[in-house]
Amino acid sequence: MSSLRHRHSLRAFVAFALSALALDLVLVLPNHPAAASWKVLLLFPLELPVVLLALIVIGDGRSGRVLRIALVAFLTVIIALKLADFGMYSALNRGFDPVADFPLIASLFDLLVGVVGRRVAIGAVLLTCALQALLIWVIWWATGVWSRLSRPTWFAHCAGALALVALAAVLAEVGQNKRKWSLPFEIYGTAFTARLGVERIQMVHKTASELRAFKLAVQEDPFADHSSFFDLIDRDVLVIFIESNGRTSLDTPYYADLHRATLLNAQYQLEELGLSTASTILSSPTRGGQSWLANSTFASGLWIDSQTRYGAALISGRQTLYHLAQQSGFETAAVMPQITMDWPESQFMGFDTTLAAKDLGYAGKPPNWVTMPDQFTLGAMDRLLRHAKEDTPMFIQIALGTSHAPWVPVPQVIDWDDLGDGSVFDPIVDASDPPRMVWRDHDRVRAQYRLAVDYALQTVMAYAVLHAEDPPLMIVIGDHQAAGFVALDERSDVPMHIVGTKHLVEALADDQFFGPNPTLYS
Repeated sequence: MSSLRHRHSLRAFVAFALSALALDLVLVLPNHPAAASWKVLLLFPLELPVVLLALIVIGDGRSGRVLRIALVAFLTVIIALKLADFGMYSALNRGFDPVADFPLIASLFDLLVGVVGRRVAIGAVLLTCALQALLIWVIWWATGVWSRLSRPTWFAHCAGALALVALAAVLAEVGQNKRKWSLPFEIYGTAFTARLGVERIQMVHKTASELRAFKLAVQEDPFADHSSFFDLIDRDVLVIFIESNGRTSLDTPYYADLHRATLLNAQYQLEELGLSTASTILSSPTRGGQSWLANSTFASGLWIDSQTRYGAALISGRQTLYHLAQQSGFETAAVMPQITMDWPESQFMGFDTTLAAKDLGYAGKPPNWVTMPDQFTLGAMDRLLRHAKEDTPMFIQIALGTSHAPWVPVPQVIDWDDLGDGSVFDPIVDASDPPRMVWRDHDRVRAQYRLAVDYALQTVMAYAVLHAEDPPLMIVIGDHQAAGFVALDERSDVPMHIVGTKHLVEALADDQFFGPNPTLYS
């Protein structure tokens, strides 16, 4: 009998220890890659004694089950937020906004499909769901172990008093509003999980308030109906966005050594052909992704740094750059090779014509997530728009895609007459390593990114050379920096280059906007 009691006590002790450990791991789970270290296990979450003592006090009755359900729901949501934060910090260098970023889930899945393939991506989603279900069960089990603890009345009263003390410590810690995950190796009490919950509530309130203020700002448009801006322009205008081309391309030696040389060589060649160039640095509203935020910011003149603002701007009726171009007599168009589904937003942007991936005539093998090489995109734009409508000046937005992750394969610039239906690029696609192999090594990812951006720059400048006899005005803009681990630069700055005839470039590149002595490569 004594042996049975001993084994029962041992099993109970193991159950209490494992359940407390499970709740501890949930509470110390980091939300930022910088805090992803085994040293976080040394942290003591102040929420843990509050949870355990509250379960002991309330017990296993109806109130106890209600408390357990609330705890399971709260901790499940918190873990989802932490994981979403982790992913957003890794990709976009910012936390997850439950209001503004929820629509990005589908886009992130599409990107995952491009990197690892559809089957693996679906498997990852199913595995995540299974782990979430397992987590819910573990939390339910762990809270049940402590709520069923037998205790005398005096012990419950003591536990209640201690729970109030622990709760006061949590509230005091949250009130300090210190982000202690920046120092994950320190050993002290932390109420990070409670703070994260409070911050998300505050973020939702702030996002809603900012959206109200943004909707008011949308209505104040100082440039409405000012189509006279375009009176000096006597030719086609091309607004070309280079995917993931950030300031790191000019400042980080690993990238700048190659990219600056490409731009400098292009500048010399263009000047010999009688064209002028100028460059400057802009701030992008996004980093690591969400190119459409940069596109719409440039088009509208509004600072659109979230999906919520993007949606509000679209339905506001505010005139964009392309509406003003329409009023000035241009035919407007968007060439969007990465659009593979319906794009209803285009009707609000001011485009007369929208060419998505299926409209461009590419019959080659898609280079993974990217639908077609940049050179084919520009060639198709000529064939379908500029050459087809030579009597009408055009104002065209082009969003290039080769320099989008996963950055494999990277083609070479070929003779423009050899583009055909795009199948000329098939050998490059066939010979390329798959993204899942490349992405095992961060150094190799950076090497591919370096080559992909250089290819995009070479292609755009080769296009300018091709049309030097009757040059369009080309405004070439990076949409955002790549993810921080790739860019090696956390700034949100991007380069902008102007290529065209001297009188137009000089009209745009004044001292107030570009600074003195602008060049293509600095």
